[in-house]
Amino acid sequence: MQTANTIRRAFLDYFAKNGHEVVSSSPLVPRNDPTLMFTNAGMVQFKNVFTGVEKRDYVRAATSQKCVRAGGKHNDLDNVGYTARHHTFFEMLGNFSFGDYFKDDAIALAWNLITKEFGLAKDKLLVTVYHDDDEAFNIWKKVAGFSDDRIIRIPTSDNFWSMGDTGPCGPCSEIFYDHGDKIAGGPPGSPDQDGDRFIEIWNLVFMQFEQVDKQTRLPLPKPSIDTGMGLERLAAVLQGQHDNYDVDLLRALIEASAHESNTDADGPYKVSHRVVADHLRSSCFLIADGVLPSNEGRGYVLRRIMRRAMRHAHLMGCTEPLLWRLFPALAKQMGEAYPELGRAGALITETLKLEETRFKATLDKGLKLLDDELTHLVPGAKLAGEVAFKLYDTYGFPLDLTEDALKAKGIGVDTDGFATAMDRQRAEARKAWSGSGEAATETLWFEIKEKTGASEFLGYDAIGAEGQIVALVEGGKAVEAVHPGHEVMVVANQTPFYGESGGQMGDTGVISVAGGKARIVVTDTLKKLGDLIVHVGKVEGGPVAVGEDAHFAVDETRRDATRGHHSATHLLHQALRDALGEHVTQKGSQVGPDRLRFDFAHPKGLSTDEIRLVEAEVNRQIRKNREVVTKLMSPDDAIEAGAMALFGEKYGEEVRVVSMGGDDSRPNPFSVELCGGTHVRRVGDIGGFKILSESAVAAGVRRVEAVTGPAFLAWANEQEELLARAAQALKAAPAELPARIAQLVEDRRKLERELSETRKQLATGGGAGAATTQINGITYAGRVLDGVPAKDLKGMADEIKKQIGSGVVVLVSNDGGKASVVVAVTDDLTAKHSAVDLVRIGSEAVGGKGGGGRPDMAQAGGPDADKAQDAVDKIAAALAG
Repeated sequence: MQTANTIRRAFLDYFAKNGHEVVSSSPLVPRNDPTLMFTNAGMVQFKNVFTGVEKRDYVRAATSQKCVRAGGKHNDLDNVGYTARHHTFFEMLGNFSFGDYFKDDAIALAWNLITKEFGLAKDKLLVTVYHDDDEAFNIWKKVAGFSDDRIIRIPTSDNFWSMGDTGPCGPCSEIFYDHGDKIAGGPPGSPDQDGDRFIEIWNLVFMQFEQVDKQTRLPLPKPSIDTGMGLERLAAVLQGQHDNYDVDLLRALIEASAHESNTDADGPYKVSHRVVADHLRSSCFLIADGVLPSNEGRGYVLRRIMRRAMRHAHLMGCTEPLLWRLFPALAKQMGEAYPELGRAGALITETLKLEETRFKATLDKGLKLLDDELTHLVPGAKLAGEVAFKLYDTYGFPLDLTEDALKAKGIGVDTDGFATAMDRQRAEARKAWSGSGEAATETLWFEIKEKTGASEFLGYDAIGAEGQIVALVEGGKAVEAVHPGHEVMVVANQTPFYGESGGQMGDTGVISVAGGKARIVVTDTLKKLGDLIVHVGKVEGGPVAVGEDAHFAVDETRRDATRGHHSATHLLHQALRDALGEHVTQKGSQVGPDRLRFDFAHPKGLSTDEIRLVEAEVNRQIRKNREVVTKLMSPDDAIEAGAMALFGEKYGEEVRVVSMGGDDSRPNPFSVELCGGTHVRRVGDIGGFKILSESAVAAGVRRVEAVTGPAFLAWANEQEELLARAAQALKAAPAELPARIAQLVEDRRKLERELSETRKQLATGGGAGAATTQINGITYAGRVLDGVPAKDLKGMADEIKKQIGSGVVVLVSNDGGKASVVVAVTDDLTAKHSAVDLVRIGSEAVGGKGGGGRPDMAQAGGPDADKAQDAVDKIAAALAG
């Protein structure tokens, strides 16, 4: 039997041999189409190639594209589990030509693959073409040898594909497989075409026109090919099955579900097992591509999918979370083709376990409420909208989960009543917000969020993506358009830009409006109301309007430097705790592209040895280059498991837990913290760590500033330059600088001592005795000294006291424009004349206040050195009485 994995490999190998570039599946979150919630076809990643916006270095490609259809117009969620071919997750095999080959080769390649490589019987196949596509009709006759009745002309849009109201478009040709007359249904185009006998397995799109407007359709200069074939449908055919859920890949998941739930795979819970198998794939692949369960946007759709599967697990009697235990079976089946499952394994299992644990806590209560309401209802009735809203608001039941639970009973839901209750809650929330003091100034953002919903952050995995502008703010008001040269704040439905929060600075970059008519240079990114991302910038080029598509490009160099610093704060935190003790806790941080700042609780400054120890440990972890792992957990569970919460951060019901570092000497990662910021993929990406300074911020709080990566290199280069300049100035080699500087310092000290001694001699009369006068029988030595440091005055005064034996000494220096006054009184006179009283008189003369010391020696100062002689004279006058 050909397994799904061998079929996928054979398809890609076949087209590789025929000159196609095998391109990896793009993520489920489209980076180049803001109108799509999820990637739902193989051509999505090539959209810009088909429109000519993007060029690739190949003109032929083949992919196996993972797809999800569970939101928007492509929503198969409600049918999953009940039909043979509805899935939320599926794989689309496709081959593409970008202006290279066209219909002849596309049809020949398809026919040879399915009949020769895969061995499908020709008499089991038939094809459709658009009703006026004679070219495709004739090629099929030539290549397949079909009679006219095996090539069915279809006049409807089913066989004419378009990208939108405008843009590339063209006729299709679909290949159908006949499962035999034992199954009801007729061929395409017949009255009973909706039966299951004839199943479409491959659609070939001949992209040959451009729809300019409703009336105008022009030939494309380079017609292209876009094909799509469901792997599950093809596998069913090749494995002799009619039901996609019976192919090996899905059957393995169904068997795993049956084993873990201890139920029969084909018994009463057959539908539940199918739902679990399908939804497990969607959930795991969405989480691997960065989507996490939430109450907004893609995260809400993921939560709906997960909870629908979890309700079916509950129906099967599972008392413990089921889905996370099935992940190994999925990884075994699909991990080789999609290695992202392995890379995100920890995040996937933790997220599944957390969500199901939380949901099970309220599921029983919600189902009891539902059962109580059903006692009053009969088939054909509707559940009150208020009840459905209570299930949603109180118990976390998405509306469609309630609808699904009632489906088997033939009971619907009053969706209008549900919407009314939802609107009332929003109005009450808005009223509460508007009345919350300073928060009232943010009412504008509340109004915008209420209208547009939260912003989808794509930046954990991307630095560039397409988005749609959903709001513009200029001058504090929401506007429909902003003109060139004006400052603007932009909100998009999705963006890779990180809004400033958790100590991490907001991203900068460029928003290019579709068609290149204008751009917005983003100078900062903010976060409002928790999950509304606001880009701050200036418009260049043409005007920008709400509703326009745009490309959002983060400054990659700046982002890389910022996340290097952010990851380093986590390592620094743990290294400080290891070196200083577990009392060390984070008190704040700021990380940007140039450096990091980290504040922490510690009673005293770090010694040089402690700084070097911390620095060495962080760099050791960087050299280990372990992978950075992210998990989703509840805050309580995360903290109980040893994760450290960030200072001042508010956490919701789920948190990202970032683990990094470690070695064989410790069983757990080096650092585990709750953090919503962006981080390096591997610790080695930080690129090196250097502490620049350590200082006090407040009582018991210290601050470390440090650099990593490019900033570290820039700092090292700067230090090297300073060292070279110092060596050049001293005409010495860098290695000789410590000895040369030490000698210079010693020489300076010697000269300062000699200078001080000379000043003393000058102040005391050059050794011949100080000049004095007599005032009321007291020997008075008073003089003004220019350029003498204040610190030398007391020594000079003591020397003069020794010379005069008994008396008062007053020295006033003029040093740099400021005056310093010293008064010395010999011991025999202190009872009558206090040096403290006299120095205050001198201080007032030079514009100072007060002064202090002892009765025999006091010092003061003042700003007016020009009045130095006045100070000497006024003290003399005070002695004179």
